[in-house]
Amino acid sequence: MNASATDEALSRLLREGRARAEAAGPSHAELWEALCRATEGGKRFRPAMVTAAHEMLGGRHPEAAAAVGAAVELLHTAFVVHDDVIDGDDVRRGRLNVSGTFEAQALAAGVDADRARHFGRTAGILAGDLALTAAVRAVATCRAPQPAVGRLLDLFDSVLHTTAAGELADVRLSLGEPAPLADVLTMEEQKTSVYSFQLPLQAGAILAGAEPPVIERLGKAGRLLGLAFQLSDDLLGVFGDPADTGKSAVGDLREGKQTSLVAHARGTELGARIDGYLGRDLSLAEADQARSLLEQAGSRRFVEQLAADYAATAQRALDQLGIPSTFLSSVTVLVAATARSAA
Repeated sequence: MNASATDEALSRLLREGRARAEAAGPSHAELWEALCRATEGGKRFRPAMVTAAHEMLGGRHPEAAAAVGAAVELLHTAFVVHDDVIDGDDVRRGRLNVSGTFEAQALAAGVDADRARHFGRTAGILAGDLALTAAVRAVATCRAPQPAVGRLLDLFDSVLHTTAAGELADVRLSLGEPAPLADVLTMEEQKTSVYSFQLPLQAGAILAGAEPPVIERLGKAGRLLGLAFQLSDDLLGVFGDPADTGKSAVGDLREGKQTSLVAHARGTELGARIDGYLGRDLSLAEADQARSLLEQAGSRRFVEQLAADYAATAQRALDQLGIPSTFLSSVTVLVAATARSAA
């Protein structure tokens, strides 16, 4: 199974949705087109994991694997669109996101800033909802054997609950007292690891008819690898170059997010000084000062090493299943590259 198969499956989902959107009217069709643009430019490693797990475990349903891979990618788009609304971000991958696009349209039409902002956020919420529905529908109609479809739907439902819990915990942690690193890692595991890594690996295994112990161990490996990826993303959220990452390098600081970097730094003698830069707008100079303090506290080095440790533990778990090290090479390379781009 190559990437073109999952890309074509995703394109088919979007075409089908476009037809339904156009039937609802031109304004709704415009919303769907904004959602389609939100799917562009991603690395597509989630659907790649679905098809890789399916093939590695001897699966015989390549078309269903491509369809489920497309569903996982659309689920990711839904979470990204909603996450931007929650964070108040208007830019994703170096261009206006769904919310930003509709807010800009309203401003261009002469609408005042508050109402334009509300319009943009409304569009983002609705676009994310549409993507979620389309993803679940794609699983239900993937043409895999019916028992497998039932298990896939149960898996997606469980993952949706866990990811929603992680997203809410992320916002909750930004409201109150500093959280210990263990709580931050649990939140990051729920918010990102489960849907980005556990879900695609287990979905591919289910389609291949793998035994429950194999599915369970793949899920554990996925969570570990997902933590490594999220820790690397925490680094990018502060030290990354927006021109390369397509995301703000001050957003996490501005929102006062309790990332692994912040949780570690608060346990050092520089914690009180770093707190002064969190949860408010920062000038470029202030952002640079915050980054410098995080480096002085050793937080950057700590998170880089923790990410590497999780990735290595995940690979050992896969080795125990007899899965070659090349199985997730593209993803582990991506984790390493993510850390390097923050350097």
